[in-house]
This record gives sequence, structure tokens and C-alpha cells, in this order.
Amino acid sequence: MSQSFAVTNRLFLSISIPMTLAYISTPLLGLVDTAVIGQIDNAALLGGLAVGSVIFDIVFVTFNFLRSGTTGLAAQAFGAGNSTEIKAVLFRAVLLGLACGIVLFAIHPPILSVGLNLLGGSEEVQAAASAYFTVRILAAPLSLANYAILGWFLGLGKAKTGLFIQTFLNGVNIVLSVWFVLGLDWGITGVAAATGISELLTLLLGAALAYRHMTGDAYPTWRQVLDKDKLIAMMTLNRDIMIRSFTLLFAFAFFTARSADQGDTILAANAVLEKFLLIAGYFLDGNAVAAEQIAGRAVGARYRPAFRRAVRLSLLWGFGLGGFGTLVFLGTGTYIVDFMTVNDQVRQVARDYMLWASLGPVVGTLAYQMDGVFIGATWSKDMRNMMLISLAVFLASYYALFPQLGNHGLWLAMLIFLSARGLSLLYMCRLREEQQFCPKPAE
Repeated sequence: MSQSFAVTNRLFLSISIPMTLAYISTPLLGLVDTAVIGQIDNAALLGGLAVGSVIFDIVFVTFNFLRSGTTGLAAQAFGAGNSTEIKAVLFRAVLLGLACGIVLFAIHPPILSVGLNLLGGSEEVQAAASAYFTVRILAAPLSLANYAILGWFLGLGKAKTGLFIQTFLNGVNIVLSVWFVLGLDWGITGVAAATGISELLTLLLGAALAYRHMTGDAYPTWRQVLDKDKLIAMMTLNRDIMIRSFTLLFAFAFFTARSADQGDTILAANAVLEKFLLIAGYFLDGNAVAAEQIAGRAVGARYRPAFRRAVRLSLLWGFGLGGFGTLVFLGTGTYIVDFMTVNDQVRQVARDYMLWASLGPVVGTLAYQMDGVFIGATWSKDMRNMMLISLAVFLASYYALFPQLGNHGLWLAMLIFLSARGLSLLYMCRLREEQQFCPKPAE
């Protein structure tokens, strides 16, 4: 039975705005960690923090499926009005997060070794990175469980709760980092310890909020939570999203490697300009989360008008924000570059390629928003396949354009990659929508 509900601008923005604010707070934490370590007169500690953070970024981006996959499944259970399954989704996701975190901790020595070998650095830098990683990895199960809890609240459309959880996590982390490093003189391990303690406190907070939200309703049995088919469906969804994330990481790693091939100046300039894409992503991700929740809810409710409205609003607000971001970068990009580097040569080279980076927000909008729709609808196989196809298009574009256009060709290939992701998913969205809401009768 389909269950109708209204999809309005107010509903969409009630999810999008809080999550945009939550995601914007994340880079602030990195800046504070760097600033407090920077107060110690030891360049190796700063280098170690940078190397250790990169390794963790790669690891946790890989496990981001616990957030996005849980959002889609919770939204569908919510749309179907299945209160028991809503709770079961949370329990399954938290158990999976804890299990993945324990496995990650068990195998962290080779992960650290490979990461240090790939990223390099002096002995002092690698020692600092190792100390940071060894302490922070203790909180891996807590971090991944928090991913699941955040995804669950977002799936229920509780974006303000998500904002509160993320603000609490980052706020406590910032306070503890300053205290442990500047007050207690714990050095780089103080930053790692601050992260671990903030993850523990956030897990307790998230569990309390979830318990409060579920009070008064019947809980699922362990048999329902550990239902074989549901567990397989969750793991399949998460597997596809993980492959998609790996593919995206490879594309950006390829971009960085091809930048490095052109010399240190081009590498530095492209690294600075790549931050334009990163900043745009934080702004557009809030919209994508709104698309996840509403599209998933519509699929669970089997209500096609809500799904179509969710897609339209996602694209409307997405392109509005993406276009605004492009205009901002076109108008202020020179000042942003000058703020990020004092090297005159890097500044000049960055200006030569600034147009391509400035177009990134509007060109990438369709990809970001379609990702949200597909995550909410749990069409993960299509996400995976379209990402792989887009990667092939990116590589082909690079090898066709770079010999003639040089670094301009590399940037153009990156924009083609973003476009291919969005257009391929839009095409598949139309096909999957028809199949989802107008299935062919069984013969």
C-alpha cells in the first residue's frame, strides 16, 4: 500500500540546512588540530599529523557506507511505516559498525605500514604519524558506530539531531585537543586522545537520543535484528557503496599523481585548486542528505509523486547552490588562492587554471544530488556501475586531452568525470523509477 506525504521546500530545507552546517564544522576541527600542534616548535609533529590524518581519511571514507547505507534503509522503513524495522535497522548498523571497527583495529599494523610507505616523510614525521595513528585507532569501533547512529537519524529526517550530534562531536574534540596539547603537553597523542574520547562521549549521547526516540514502542527481537536476508541486503548495499567510494578515491589519486608528474609547482597549484571542489562538496552534501531521506522515504512508502518531487527539489536547490559557488569562486578565487599559499609561482600557476576549478561546483552538482537519490533508494549496484563507467570515461579523456592541452586537459578530464557521473545516474534514475513504482506484473 502506498502512503502519501507532501514534499515541500520547507521539508527539504529542514534537512539540507542543518546538515550543511554540520558538514561545514568538520574542516574547522582539522584547522584547530593543526593550529594547536603548530604551537609546538617541531615541524615533524605537523608533518606527522598531516600524514596520520590522510591515512585515517582514506580508511574512514572507505567506511562511510555505514552512514549513507543506514540513511537509505532507515528512510525506507520510515516511509513504509514499519516501526519495528526502523529500530532493527539501527541495531544492525551499530553492530556492523562495531564489528568493522574491531576488525580494523585488529589489522591496523599493516594498514599503518602501507600508509607510511606510500606517503613517506622523515623518520621523525613517520614516528609522529605512527604515535597518532596507534592511539586514534583505539576509537575505530566507536567512530563507525557513530556513523551508523548519525545515518539512522538522518534516515528519519531528524537533521537537527544530526547537526547537534556532529556539533557536539567536533566541539568536544576541539576543546579536548586544546586542553590535552596546550594544557597538559601531551603532544600529538593528545590530539588523537581527544578524538577518541569525543567519539566515546558522542556514542553515549547518540545512544541516549536514540533510546529516547524509541521509548514506548515495541523493540525487535534478536531474530529480527539478525535476519539473514536483511543482513545480506545491508552488507550488499554497503559493499557496493564501498566499491563506489574506492573508485572515487582512485580518480582523485590519479589526478594528484598526474599533477605530480608535471612538477612541484603544478602539483601545489592543483592541490590548492582542488580545495575548491572540496569546499563545494561540503555545501552540496547537505542537499544530497535531504535527497537521501526524502527519496528513501518515498520508495518505502511506494509513493511516486514524493520521489519525483524530491528529485526536482534536489536538482533545483543543488544547481542554485552549485551555481552560486561557481560565481563566488570566479569572483574571489584569486584571494582564496593567495590566502592558501604565499608562493608567488604557485599563485600565478593556480590563476592559469582557476576557471576549471571554479566550474567544479556547478558541473558536479548533478553527481552529488544523484548520489543522494540513489543512496536513499538503495540502488547501490547502479551507483557502483556508473562510477566505474565514469572512471573509464575520465581515464580515456585524460589520455586523449593531456597530450594536446597539458594541465588544462587534466582539469577538463576531471570535469568530464564529474559530468559523466551525474548524467549516467540521471539516465539510470529514470529507468529505476519506472521499475520501482510501476513493476511489471508476474507472469
